[in-house]
Amino acid sequence: MTATAESTRPATAASTRRTSGTSRFTRRKIGGVGITALTWVLVFLFFFPVLWMLFTSFKTEQAAAQFPPTFITSLSLDRYATVFDRGMGLYLANSAAVSIGSTVVVMLLAIPAAYALSVRRVKRWQDLLFFFISTKFMPVAASIIPVFLLLRVIGGLDNLWTLGILYLGMNLPLAIWMMRSFFAEVPYAVVEAAQIDGASYNRELWRVSLPIVAPGAAAAALICFIFAWNEYFLANLLTAVVARTTPPFLGSFVDGRGQFLAVLSAASTIAVLPVIIAGWVAQKRLVRGLAMGAVK
Repeated sequence: MTATAESTRPATAASTRRTSGTSRFTRRKIGGVGITALTWVLVFLFFFPVLWMLFTSFKTEQAAAQFPPTFITSLSLDRYATVFDRGMGLYLANSAAVSIGSTVVVMLLAIPAAYALSVRRVKRWQDLLFFFISTKFMPVAASIIPVFLLLRVIGGLDNLWTLGILYLGMNLPLAIWMMRSFFAEVPYAVVEAAQIDGASYNRELWRVSLPIVAPGAAAAALICFIFAWNEYFLANLLTAVVARTTPPFLGSFVDGRGQFLAVLSAASTIAVLPVIIAGWVAQKRLVRGLAMGAVK
């Protein structure tokens, strides 16, 4: 009996290990399915307002204002026609010109500045970094009155160039800090090899180092573009007709006569399309760029 008991112990231990391994695998699988389901629920909750805005843009104003909301109603593209009849094309063009123009200039200035603060470090580079970030300490609302008075004196109100310069100053410190962290990931051996081969400073920057951090540059440019495209405060206070951009135009749909939900939803849907398209085009570089510097 003793020999029989001893012979059954290995079989029992192996069976116990298999059962334990199966149960752990089952728990991991159930946990993975649960996390996946929770992720999809959170994604749906996050995008539901956008989907509802898109659905409302096809409704009539009467159907859009009903409470509780109706899901079965007649849909049409009339609200989109109304939006463009109110001149949204001009505001979209203004937003595109200011956002793209300021983003291009920001990146042209931020790339060499960040390179000088990370790879080719200038004297007192830490003080310079602090100066750039210190420009973001004061809220825009605290400086709007002197800015408004100055622009009124020099005739800079309701001007796209003025708005572009303000967006340039708003996004440049952010772009410099982002690009500096990206350039810090460039192996210095690559820079030294380029210098040994006789590469000039411009070639070293634009042809050697910049391609390595291209995903980061794409991420920084996209973020600056989004900030400029969505900026409301300055555009609302410093523009009137000629340089009016899309965000203040969207606010014009809510006035004393009520909220025009269907038309506002149509205008908002059109307004978010450029950002969505830009993010979709740059999604691969954006994810990689935002992850640069996360792992040392």
